[in-house]
Amino acid sequence: MLIFPDLNTGNNTYKAVQRSAGAIAIGPVLQGLRKPVNDLSRGALIEDIVNTVAITAIQAQGIGDDR
Repeated sequence: MLIFPDLNTGNNTYKAVQRSAGAIAIGPVLQGLRKPVNDLSRGALIEDIVNTVAITAIQAQGIGDDR
């Protein structure tokens, strides 16, 4: 987990690491809400959308476990 002082620094570092490492980066992943909710940017690629949907589905499967 990385924490940055502001949104611009976080976004720039996130994209730089993703592109230079050729890594799959998924996020932001929101935690602590009653229902799974995640965010996509307007410039999200199809791969980003599919990965975020997969993470959200996994989060939704765990909802009943928290009761």
